[in-house]
Amino acid sequence: MTHGSLPPRIPPPRILIVEDEGALAEVLRDYLLAADMQAELMAEGTDATDRALAGDIDLLVLDLMLPGVDGLTICRQIRARSDLPIIMTTARVEEIDRLLGLELGADDYLCKPYSPRELIARIKAVLRRRPALADPAPTKAGLVLNPETWRASLNGQKLDLTRREFALLRTMAARPGQVFSRQHLLDSAFPDDADVFDRTIDSHIRNIRKKLAALGDVDPIRSVYGVGYAYEPPTG
Repeated sequence: MTHGSLPPRIPPPRILIVEDEGALAEVLRDYLLAADMQAELMAEGTDATDRALAGDIDLLVLDLMLPGVDGLTICRQIRARSDLPIIMTTARVEEIDRLLGLELGADDYLCKPYSPRELIARIKAVLRRRPALADPAPTKAGLVLNPETWRASLNGQKLDLTRREFALLRTMAARPGQVFSRQHLLDSAFPDDADVFDRTIDSHIRNIRKKLAALGDVDPIRSVYGVGYAYEPPTG
C-alpha cells in the first residue's frame, strides 16, 4: 500500500467523566489515557447534558450523586435526545436495583468502590456493542438509517436525530411516497410509547426537516394537508 492510499486514521474515543470526587476522576483519566482513549472531566452536573451532546463525546461515565444536577436527571435528558452510551456509577449498593428498575436507558452500571481496570473493561465492552463508532464516516449517498446503532447520515454526513425522530423518519423512509396519517405514524413508529400524541408528530417533523436542511438544504418530507406526511427522496 502506498502512502497516498493510507486509510483515514480513526481518532481514539473521547470519554466524558462526570464525577465530583476529584482524586477518583484524575485516576480514571490516567487509566483512560493509558488505554489509548481521550478523557475529559467535569465535577458537577450543571452543564453535563449540553457537553455530552456537543457531538464529540463517544461515551459518558456518569455519577449518580452530583452537585448542580443529579445523574438521573442528566441521564433522562440525554436519552430524550440521543443514544450516547452511558455508564452510571453510584456509591450506594441499594441504588443499583433502583437504577435498573427505572430503566433509564444507561448501558451499564458500576457500584463504588470499583477498580479503574473494571471501568475500562466496561467502557470497551459498551463501545464494542456500538460498531458504528469504530467505522469511518459513512460515504453512501442519500439517507442511511441504521436501526441497530440508532445512527443516521445524509450523503455521508452525520445526522443527529433523537430516538423518536429516528423512529419516525425510518417509518416514512421505509415506504417512499406513501402518505402516512398522524395516527398511522403513531401506531407504526411509537407502538409502545404512551407519551407521544398525534399533534406532537408535527413538532418532530419540523425538527427533522431542520436537521435535514442543515446538511443539504433538502426537504424530502411532503406535507399533505388534512392527511399527514410522506417521505419522497430527491431524484437526480
